[in-house]
Amino acid sequence: MEEIIAIAFGLIFGSFLNVVIYRLPLEQSLVKPRSFCPQCGKTVKAYDNIPVLSYLLLLGKCRSCGVSIPFRYPLIEIFTAFTFWYSYKMAAYGLIHLVFTIIFLFILTALCFIDLKYMILPNELTIGGSVLFLVYSFFNPEVETLEAILTAFGVTLIFFLIYIFYLKVRKFEGLGQGDIKMVFLLGIFLGVKKLLVTILLASFSGLIVGVAVIIIRKKDFKYALPFGTFLSLAGYISYFAGDSILLLIFSLYK
Repeated sequence: MEEIIAIAFGLIFGSFLNVVIYRLPLEQSLVKPRSFCPQCGKTVKAYDNIPVLSYLLLLGKCRSCGVSIPFRYPLIEIFTAFTFWYSYKMAAYGLIHLVFTIIFLFILTALCFIDLKYMILPNELTIGGSVLFLVYSFFNPEVETLEAILTAFGVTLIFFLIYIFYLKVRKFEGLGQGDIKMVFLLGIFLGVKKLLVTILLASFSGLIVGVAVIIIRKKDFKYALPFGTFLSLAGYISYFAGDSILLLIFSLYK
């Protein structure tokens, strides 16, 4: 029964996450107006706003104008439901930590899709989340407070120096300012080991995708990729499997 409730809450919050992803980069209110079709502007009726189910019943189209609804909407709702369910299944430190874990993964999911679409990482999520988890670092049962703080500030400094290097020496932004803020958010919640795995996964996957884009689309090496998207996905994976991945990496060098 608890797992069903977790999935139901995940679907509901997944619907809200779609609002965050669409409106936050456009600096629109997350509360008003009610959900509407971006194409025709008509307000979406409550019975047409049921997570996943409404998309299926409407065959993926707006009832008013018939324009296709992007598949990412039900995808995000399903993914958020999975996040709630899996976080509940893996919870080992009580309800409060479960809530903060879900908030962390919720923010990562939002950053992932926002950076993918708009190539920005909103301060409301990066800085706002960092402040929240900086306070929580004094109570986080998974990561010691000193480790969390040193990790966050240390890696942020390293990323800032890399940013300055590219800007001053290479004459272009090798990292975005949003990426610098985001590693603080990741470090303050994940701690040093899982953050290391996050950066490795994000860098490796980003390199593969970047090389593929350069070859297929004939871009140069200054082509900008949404690194926040890679950091988000890597951080999500690392939270649940970071320790195992790190042990696997170390085992390869024995």
